[in-house]
Order: sequence, then structure tokens, then C-alpha cells
Amino acid sequence: MNLKHYLGVVFKGICMGAADVVPGVSGGTIAFLMGIYQELIDSIRSVNATAIKLFFSGKFAQFWKHINGNFLCSVFIGILISVFTLAKLMQFMLEFYPIHIWSFFFGLVLASAIYILKGLDKWSFKNILSLFVGIGIAAFICLASPAETPNEYWFVFLSGAIAICAMILPGISGSFILLLLGKYAFVMEAVSTLNIPVISVFGCGAIVGILSFSHFLGWLLKKFYMQTIALLSGFMIGSLLKVWPWKNPGVVEGVDFPTDPFTYEQISGAPSLIGYSVICALFGLVLVFGIEYLAVKAQKNK
Repeated sequence: MNLKHYLGVVFKGICMGAADVVPGVSGGTIAFLMGIYQELIDSIRSVNATAIKLFFSGKFAQFWKHINGNFLCSVFIGILISVFTLAKLMQFMLEFYPIHIWSFFFGLVLASAIYILKGLDKWSFKNILSLFVGIGIAAFICLASPAETPNEYWFVFLSGAIAICAMILPGISGSFILLLLGKYAFVMEAVSTLNIPVISVFGCGAIVGILSFSHFLGWLLKKFYMQTIALLSGFMIGSLLKVWPWKNPGVVEGVDFPTDPFTYEQISGAPSLIGYSVICALFGLVLVFGIEYLAVKAQKNK
């Protein structure tokens, strides 16, 4: 493979990173659309006991070839370029245009939930049960968990381990997981201000998460594919409470409790911007459905 090829892979990584910064748009879907999804999964899974043995035996060239190192390195360079570029923009939007950006996120997550739900081939009892279990778990997390989760390194590590797993799941976003964990704004700020300790801990968690989860995911999808899809769909539907644009922190202490836009105006004294919110949410819906349409079209043309 020549330099031109790997520059192309870097560009595809940039596109994946841009998706991963935005909740609701899956980096896995972008990888699929760009034609590198299967190679990415196979390369990640190749970091196994054999690879570790080669590394510690000093056979670095064989190790690098075994894990498809040039490809993985190119992808992750592209992702990092995108993440570091867009983090400041997301931080700015969350601070100065919260209702606009949360409405956009709401549309993204809703569209992603609908798209995943379309993958169900039948509405069996097990699938429906999995769907409602996912909704229940996500809703409970959103309504019972504090708006501000711990900033300690152990939780940052855990957040990285869980969020990175979404990168290899078409339809579900790593940023969405960070939102659910209450760590999206925190991580975006850490990236934009180059908080090296936080970034390093998060990165270590991501490495551990993706290496361990890629194997578990393969087993889970092989044994319980439809139930897993239904659970993920329910998880995203229930989590819409988290990205609802209008919040009332006074209902439950420490929790951003969803409220209607009219009550929000009375509570905050700020305009609810319903018209803008609808437009932003629709833009999120169209964006996800457009990306998924292109992904399906690309698959058919193979």
C-alpha cells in the first residue's frame, strides 16, 4: 500500500471522528459507508494473545503486520484530527446555544433509534421485552442519575471504555454514551483545553474497552442478534430524556429533569425557542437518515 492509500484512510478516519463528536451519528456507520468497517473490526480483533506474544518477543515488524498497524494508525490519526478540531465548536454551542444544540442532538438520537429499530425482522416476545428493558434502563439512568457525574479518573477511564465501544456499533454513537454518562461536556472541554491527564486516562479506558468489547460484541451479535438490536433501540429511545432541550433542575435536586418548553420559559426566564428547536431537530433527523441511506446504497452497490 502506498502513501496515497493511507492518506485516504486518514481522511476516512477524519469523517469517522466528526461523526463520533456528534451524539446520534455513529462512527461505525461512517466506517461502513467509507468501506473500511470490516477491515477496522478485523484489525481491532487481531490485537490478541498472538499479537502480544510477538510484541514482547521483540518481533515488532511481525507484530505491526499482524495487527494491520499502518491501517489502524491511519484511522486513529484521522479520528484524533477531527475530534481535536471540533471539540471547541461543541463546547461553544453547549455554552451559548444550548437549546439549539440539544434539539439537534435530540433529532440525531431519535433518528438513530428508529434506524436501529428497523433492523428487527419480527416483533417476538423476546424482542419486545428487550426493547422495553432498554427503554426502562435508559430512562432510569436519565431520571435517577445526577446531571453531574464524578470527575475522578476512575470514572473518566470507565467512560472511555464504554463510549469507545460505540465506534464499532453502526447506529449508536460514542458521544451519545458520554451524554448518558454525563461526561460529554467534560470530555469536550478536556480535549479543547488539552487537559493531558484527563485525555490520557480517557484514552487508556478507550483502548481497554475496544480491545475487550470487540470480541464480546461479536459473540453477542452472533448468539442474540435481534435481542441485542432491540435492547440498543430501547436504550436510545429511553435516553431521549437526557437530550431533551428543556430542563428543570429544580424538580429533583442535582438532576436535569425534562420539562415542557412553556414551563421552561417561566422557570428560566429565557425564551424556549420552539421554532428553532424544531428546525434543529429536523436537521438532525435528516442528517442521520441521509447518512444511513448512503450506507445502505453503498452496501447494495458492492
